Amino acid sequence: MEAKRDMKRKKIYEEIEQTFGLIPTMFKLIPDNTLELEWNLFKKLQLEDGAIDTKNRELIGLSIAAVTKCKYCAYFHTEMARLFGASDEEIEEAVHFAKATSGWSTYVNGMQIDYDEFTREIDAACEHVKHMQLQH
Repeated sequence: MEAKRDMKRKKIYEEIEQTFGLIPTMFKLIPDNTLELEWNLFKKLQLEDGAIDTKNRELIGLSIAAVTKCKYCAYFHTEMARLFGASDEEIEEAVHFAKATSGWSTYVNGMQIDYDEFTREIDAACEHVKHMQLQH
Protein backbone atom coordinates (compact mmCIF):
# COMPACT_ATOMS: atom_id res chain seq x y z
CA MET A 1 0.00 0.00 0.00
CA GLU A 2 2.83 2.38 0.88
CA ALA A 3 4.55 1.71 -2.45
CA LYS A 4 1.33 2.66 -4.27
CA ARG A 5 1.09 5.95 -2.32
CA ASP A 6 4.76 6.66 -3.07
CA MET A 7 4.13 6.12 -6.79
CA LYS A 8 1.09 8.41 -6.73
CA ARG A 9 3.06 11.12 -4.87
CA LYS A 10 5.93 10.72 -7.37
CA LYS A 11 3.54 11.16 -10.31
CA ILE A 12 2.02 14.29 -8.75
CA TYR A 13 5.48 15.65 -7.96
CA GLU A 14 6.48 15.15 -11.61
CA GLU A 15 3.48 17.20 -12.72
CA ILE A 16 4.22 19.92 -10.18
CA GLU A 17 7.84 20.04 -11.29
CA GLN A 18 6.81 20.24 -14.96
CA THR A 19 4.56 23.17 -14.04
CA PHE A 20 6.96 25.14 -11.82
CA GLY A 21 10.43 23.77 -12.55
CA LEU A 22 10.63 22.65 -8.92
CA ILE A 23 8.47 21.21 -6.16
CA PRO A 24 7.61 23.99 -3.70
CA THR A 25 7.93 23.02 -0.03
CA MET A 26 4.26 23.78 0.59
CA PHE A 27 3.39 20.78 -1.62
CA LYS A 28 5.98 18.55 0.05
CA LEU A 29 4.26 19.12 3.41
CA ILE A 30 0.80 18.01 2.24
CA PRO A 31 -0.09 14.51 3.51
CA ASP A 32 -0.40 11.66 1.01
CA ASN A 33 -4.14 11.32 1.50
CA THR A 34 -4.84 14.92 0.36
CA LEU A 35 -1.96 15.75 -2.01
CA GLU A 36 -3.81 14.85 -5.21
CA LEU A 37 -6.94 16.73 -4.12
CA GLU A 38 -4.94 19.82 -3.11
CA TRP A 39 -2.85 19.82 -6.30
CA ASN A 40 -5.92 19.48 -8.52
CA LEU A 41 -7.70 22.26 -6.64
CA PHE A 42 -4.60 24.47 -6.82
CA LYS A 43 -4.34 23.98 -10.59
CA LYS A 44 -8.04 24.72 -11.09
CA LEU A 45 -8.14 27.85 -8.94
CA GLN A 46 -4.66 29.28 -9.44
CA LEU A 47 -3.64 28.35 -12.97
CA GLU A 48 -6.76 27.97 -15.13
CA ASP A 49 -9.10 30.68 -16.32
CA GLY A 50 -12.61 30.49 -14.96
CA ALA A 51 -15.47 32.95 -14.73
CA ILE A 52 -12.84 35.36 -13.36
CA ASP A 53 -9.60 35.39 -15.32
CA THR A 54 -6.39 34.37 -13.55
CA LYS A 55 -4.97 37.91 -13.31
CA ASN A 56 -8.05 39.24 -11.54
CA ARG A 57 -8.30 36.19 -9.29
CA GLU A 58 -4.70 36.80 -8.23
CA LEU A 59 -5.50 40.45 -7.53
CA ILE A 60 -8.40 39.26 -5.35
CA GLY A 61 -6.01 36.84 -3.63
CA LEU A 62 -3.58 39.69 -3.04
CA SER A 63 -6.37 41.79 -1.53
CA ILE A 64 -7.30 38.99 0.85
CA ALA A 65 -3.65 38.41 1.75
CA ALA A 66 -3.22 42.11 2.50
CA VAL A 67 -6.21 42.11 4.85
CA THR A 68 -5.22 38.86 6.57
CA LYS A 69 -1.61 40.08 6.72
CA CYS A 70 -0.12 36.87 5.36
CA LYS A 71 3.30 37.73 3.93
CA TYR A 72 3.53 34.37 2.13
CA CYS A 73 0.20 34.86 0.37
CA ALA A 74 0.92 38.53 -0.35
CA TYR A 75 4.17 37.58 -2.07
CA PHE A 76 2.65 34.62 -3.90
CA HIS A 77 -0.39 36.49 -5.21
CA THR A 78 1.65 39.58 -6.16
CA GLU A 79 4.06 37.52 -8.23
CA MET A 80 1.27 35.41 -9.75
CA ALA A 81 -0.68 38.56 -10.63
CA ARG A 82 2.44 39.93 -12.35
CA LEU A 83 2.96 36.60 -14.12
CA PHE A 84 -0.57 36.86 -15.52
CA GLY A 85 -0.11 40.46 -16.66
CA ALA A 86 -0.99 42.73 -13.73
CA SER A 87 0.74 46.10 -13.71
CA ASP A 88 2.18 47.77 -10.63
CA GLU A 89 -0.76 50.19 -10.79
CA GLU A 90 -3.28 47.31 -10.74
CA ILE A 91 -1.46 45.68 -7.81
CA GLU A 92 -1.48 48.92 -5.83
CA GLU A 93 -5.16 49.49 -6.63
CA ALA A 94 -6.10 45.98 -5.47
CA VAL A 95 -4.32 46.54 -2.16
CA HIS A 96 -5.79 50.02 -1.77
CA PHE A 97 -9.27 48.64 -2.46
CA ALA A 98 -8.71 45.96 0.20
CA LYS A 99 -7.67 48.65 2.67
CA ALA A 100 -10.76 50.73 1.91
CA THR A 101 -13.10 47.74 2.09
CA SER A 102 -11.72 46.47 5.39
CA GLY A 103 -11.85 50.00 6.78
CA TRP A 104 -15.50 50.51 5.83
CA SER A 105 -16.32 47.03 7.12
CA THR A 106 -14.77 47.92 10.46
CA TYR A 107 -16.71 51.17 10.58
CA VAL A 108 -20.20 49.95 9.63
CA ASN A 109 -19.90 46.87 11.84
CA GLY A 110 -18.49 48.85 14.75
CA MET A 111 -21.23 51.45 14.45
CA GLN A 112 -23.79 48.60 14.27
CA ILE A 113 -25.67 50.18 11.38
CA ASP A 114 -29.04 48.50 10.89
CA TYR A 115 -28.48 45.86 8.20
CA ASP A 116 -31.96 46.08 6.67
CA GLU A 117 -31.69 49.86 6.38
CA PHE A 118 -28.20 49.49 4.91
CA THR A 119 -29.36 47.05 2.22
CA ARG A 120 -32.36 49.27 1.34
CA GLU A 121 -30.03 52.26 0.92
CA ILE A 122 -27.57 50.32 -1.23
CA ASP A 123 -30.40 48.98 -3.41
CA ALA A 124 -31.79 52.51 -3.84
CA ALA A 125 -28.35 53.87 -4.69
CA CYS A 126 -27.81 51.15 -7.31
CA GLU A 127 -31.20 51.87 -8.87
CA HIS A 128 -30.33 55.58 -9.01
CA VAL A 129 -26.99 54.87 -10.70
CA LYS A 130 -28.68 52.55 -13.24
CA HIS A 131 -31.23 55.27 -14.00
CA MET A 132 -28.49 57.87 -14.44
CA GLN A 133 -26.54 55.54 -16.74
CA LEU A 134 -29.58 55.07 -18.96
CA GLN A 135 -29.85 58.84 -19.37
CA HIS A 136 -26.30 59.10 -20.72
